[in-house]
Amino acid sequence: MAYDEFSLFHENAEEFGVLYDGPPVVKRVSVEVEPDRRLSALLWGESPPELVLLHGGAQNAHTWDTVALALARPLVAIDLPGHGHSDAGRAGSLDVTTIASDVAEAVRQLAPDAQAVVGMSLGGVTTLALADAAPELVRRVVLVDITPGVNREKSSAISAFVNGPESFASFDELLARTIEHNPTRTVASLRRGILHNAVQQPDGTWVWRYRRFAERAERPTDFSSLWEAISRLEVPLLLVRGMRPQSVVDDDDEAELLRRRPDAIVAHVEDAGHSVQGDNPVELARLIFDFCSQ
Repeated sequence: MAYDEFSLFHENAEEFGVLYDGPPVVKRVSVEVEPDRRLSALLWGESPPELVLLHGGAQNAHTWDTVALALARPLVAIDLPGHGHSDAGRAGSLDVTTIASDVAEAVRQLAPDAQAVVGMSLGGVTTLALADAAPELVRRVVLVDITPGVNREKSSAISAFVNGPESFASFDELLARTIEHNPTRTVASLRRGILHNAVQQPDGTWVWRYRRFAERAERPTDFSSLWEAISRLEVPLLLVRGMRPQSVVDDDDEAELLRRRPDAIVAHVEDAGHSVQGDNPVELARLIFDFCSQ
């Protein structure tokens, strides 16, 4: 199946009513984070990036496409280790500390002066670990439907989808399973997501890009230690919480975040689940813009 990762932006704009006056300026770049290992990223715009966007587990940088179009600001969306077009994590690990170390090197090379780091799910806890280890790179934090209170139970529905079959006989079979597990999303958006996040094998079967490293990757399950990172955080913090049942953030998580950071801003997006950037990207873009303009 023919695929051009830069040919679908008009669909994103049309679906969500974003002004579209032609293809955006965006290119794929990569940076070496240690010898013979690189992270890939999408660099939007021609000026130094104002924002760093980090996707969730089993996703890739294209999950932010509609948000990036709506923001219309220079930014960089990074493929986390073991995801998208990036190489595997250090020694095959997806431990959040090692991910943050890799991301820190990528940010130093691509966006050292960014105004904010925006992280969804795994990208959100990575943002907290990044702020803890390299605070000079993080001037504002946006957490998208994630806190250190996430656990195996809260994320069980997501894990059931991510840990599904290793391969699919056809694109249609993969699309059908994706629709089944994402009932709030349009078929068009899910089709785009698959094209960005899966690849067809020589035998005609389809596999998720992140499954390339599944056997040797250590999937993180407990992020509770990062509550202390929130307590130590010295920069403005915004939590964007999806309010549909698919969210992995509950009232106790929100309360704990506000107990540790009473000055944090919490925004509820009623018509979004865990994937706020997929369910309501225009509202998420507005929240990010307003937060970074304060």
